[in-house]
Amino acid sequence: MRVGVLALQGDFREHLAVLRGLGADAVPVRRASELDTVAGLVIPGGESSVMDKLSRAFGVAEPVTARIAAGMPVYGTCAGLIMLADRLLDGIAGQQTFGGLDVAVRRNAFGGQLDSFEADLPVPAFGDPPTHAVFIRAPVVESAAESVTPLVSLPDGRMVAVEQGGLIGTSFHPEIADDLRFHDYFLEKARAAA
Repeated sequence: MRVGVLALQGDFREHLAVLRGLGADAVPVRRASELDTVAGLVIPGGESSVMDKLSRAFGVAEPVTARIAAGMPVYGTCAGLIMLADRLLDGIAGQQTFGGLDVAVRRNAFGGQLDSFEADLPVPAFGDPPTHAVFIRAPVVESAAESVTPLVSLPDGRMVAVEQGGLIGTSFHPEIADDLRFHDYFLEKARAAA
């Protein structure tokens, strides 16, 4: 089974390494033709406004949106979560997302680069141990439809990981924290869809 990582911008190399370490045939995706060859897609962290512009410039925005609507499993981390959100509360002028997750997301919800932080947070769906969550200029899910399942929340109740059908989004970066469970969970969804 082949899965892709959107490789226009951001930390796509780290995701490719994790997925390959889990035994997946993971390939970078920069063109619509490459998207056609994968059973699932990871959208990495990075800068969501740049990712939006590049995805449109490279002609992959519409194909990604169409594949999401058709049920392709997708896992988005940080900026990837923003790109999966149906509603972006504070995007720059004209910023678009791929959509699919029925959530409203706020960019840089915790502040700038200097406000980045790490926390050990429980993941009830995965059990012990808690995940070591690395937040880097991270978004937060401000609201979600009833069809969205929270996977991880902060002590104050704000959602930082959610799923809906084949879509998973995390505000944090498991790919740099050696927690393989989110990628493994994504691969399970991709196998089931394939």
